[in-house]
Amino acid sequence: MWSPDPRFGLSRLTRLAAVVALGAMTAGCFQPLYGDARVVPTAGLGDKLSAVDIAEIKVPNGSRLSRIGVEVRNNLIFDTTGGRGQAPPAYRLDIHLSSTQLQVIVDIDSGRPDVQNYGIDATYTMVDLATGKPVVKSQTFARVSYNIPGQQQRFAGDRGLRDAENRAAKVIAENIRNRLASYFVAGT
Repeated sequence: MWSPDPRFGLSRLTRLAAVVALGAMTAGCFQPLYGDARVVPTAGLGDKLSAVDIAEIKVPNGSRLSRIGVEVRNNLIFDTTGGRGQAPPAYRLDIHLSSTQLQVIVDIDSGRPDVQNYGIDATYTMVDLATGKPVVKSQTFARVSYNIPGQQQRFAGDRGLRDAENRAAKVIAENIRNRLASYFVAGT
């Protein structure tokens, strides 16, 4: 008959205890970035982000870029405040946008584009209102692709472009929010 070796079970239990002990030691290193300061005392990034006043994005009125500027600003306001009210501003964020379109795949027979890339380039500066000095100055970009279904479905192509613009605006807003969060956590 076969009987289990008691040393094998003890060895496995010792390894498991070592892994749990290492996990417990590193658990104190975790600091939630977007946590509520009332629950976790080391959190509170939300209060700092909500103190950023996002200025209107200056783009030509009536252009496609003006709608995208509003979309980026609205996404940023929601991302920094979480839908609650804004704190008294301590910083001002200025954003400048530009957009590009690039034909990726062109139909050989008709010479019309089948797939296009839409891109937004953003340059932004966050200014400390107390000193008037810029504390964060950076740039980001977003590139998304969309299909143009053909000449017969031109409205579907316009809708594809609009969806690409919305996706790119969301990426820009998230990139800016993440950069501001890293500034408030690391100070750089």
